[in-house]
Amino acid sequence: MEIIHLILGKANPERMNGVNKVVHEMATRQCESGENVEVWGITNHPVHDYPVRSFTTRLFQSERNIFWLSDVLKKEISAKQKGTIFHLHGGFIPQMYSASMWMKKNKIPFIITPHGSYNKIAMLKNKFLKQLYFHFFERKMLSAANSIHSLGQSEIDGLQSVFPNDKSVLIPYGLESLKELVQWKNTGEFIVGYCGRLDLYTKGLIELLQGFALFRQEQTGAKLWIIGDGKDQDKEKLIKVATAMNIQNSIVFFGSRYGEEKNILLLHINVLAVPSRNEGLPTVVLEAAAMGIPCLVTRATNTGDYINRYIAGIVIEHTDPNEIHYGLKRLYYAMQTEIGTQAIRANARRMIKEAFDWKLILGRFHKLYEA
Repeated sequence: MEIIHLILGKANPERMNGVNKVVHEMATRQCESGENVEVWGITNHPVHDYPVRSFTTRLFQSERNIFWLSDVLKKEISAKQKGTIFHLHGGFIPQMYSASMWMKKNKIPFIITPHGSYNKIAMLKNKFLKQLYFHFFERKMLSAANSIHSLGQSEIDGLQSVFPNDKSVLIPYGLESLKELVQWKNTGEFIVGYCGRLDLYTKGLIELLQGFALFRQEQTGAKLWIIGDGKDQDKEKLIKVATAMNIQNSIVFFGSRYGEEKNILLLHINVLAVPSRNEGLPTVVLEAAAMGIPCLVTRATNTGDYINRYIAGIVIEHTDPNEIHYGLKRLYYAMQTEIGTQAIRANARRMIKEAFDWKLILGRFHKLYEA
């Protein structure tokens, strides 16, 4: 069986795009387990300028019209014989719609992972345009798909409300083996960390600053580290909000960091905060938990059930400053003793080891492809 992941981009893990990072990790693990796997990327710049990887990557030039596929890509899809299955990544992407229709015409099976595109909050953004697009394009693609893979229950629920189906399958992504637990350096500070795109609304960053400001009124030594980049105006707005609340001296903007440089920063934080309104399955939560870092997450991250089950952090219901403040306060007091800190850190690592074991997850994907 041959598995081909089709994405926009190059599956470069050194980018803030979560889909690219997830596909890179998944293809790497599938390759290591003996699967015949490739990644095909549609890109404006089809140059292989990414780190060395174990799987084959093929890049195809994107067309000026986003609904068009290059003749080369169409020819390569058509050439695939029985025993090949395509795994499409991303929702509301015209290129994926066109590729799916071409696969349907050539009787080639495919599954699709929308990566959070169908949960109810995501569907509200540009609601009218999404309703039109869904009616004319997305519905046809989903009807043609053999399976619809979701990373969390919120996406299955959202899709069922607009496209009732029996194709939905919930499988989380895994994480690489746990590294040796590194002890925190006790600096006397309590550092709250955020790592991801600076998307103010989706990621709940204004509310994070507001919740942190309330927390800092009680814990004046607290710091907020923001790792990641986005639109210049979003960062400028965050700085203005921080200045208006007089917490600008307690916030550090690190910009984008990747690989070990990012990991070194994460190892200094006490709590990772992910107050998103919409996610598929944020890999940074898994990365942090694997380091023994407790997380404050919203239900919308699709990690809440795991966090609660393993007592690996705090789950809040809404992207709300008061809930963020309350969650940070609970974690702060839970970690004021050595016993409490070690227990919650151990729980976070056990969650990754048991619930996000790649061996088990790859087995579930293999059965899905075979089906």
